[in-house]
Amino acid sequence: QASLVVMHMKGTPKTMQQNPEYQDVVAEVCGFLDRQARQAGVAGIQQVMVDPGIGFGKTLEHNITLIKRLHEFTRLGFPLMVGLSRKSFIGTILNLSVSERLEGTAAAVAACIFNGANILRVHDVKEMSRVAKMSDALKPDHFFSTVPQFG
Repeated sequence: QASLVVMHMKGTPKTMQQNPEYQDVVAEVCGFLDRQARQAGVAGIQQVMVDPGIGFGKTLEHNITLIKRLHEFTRLGFPLMVGLSRKSFIGTILNLSVSERLEGTAAAVAACIFNGANILRVHDVKEMSRVAKMSDALKPDHFFSTVPQFG
């Protein structure tokens, strides 16, 4: 009866940020998540979520590309989870320390919601819950998800 989140990471925690390279970051991450999630399903896990692993073996450009093209991951048919709270790419763009990244995280959360994220992993739950509620209310009418929801 367990659920599973399959997350992408290039390399190991020790090596993941040592010059990560991709031909097409979205295609490669999407392919990995699809293979792993389907393997989990074959193993009997009924509730599988996928996470592109923002910040895990990715450059600033890779992270931005993944967020901008996040909607492509919804085609896999699994709920999409994104963890981006206070990430270093936010600090790099805004030139801020970890403790000052609330607004940057809020903007990234809204972008992820607009691009199909179902679940967000955050540190500032109260604030990001408000951002999520507002983002859901402002989502374009043409946006809809075919991703199964957990009951």
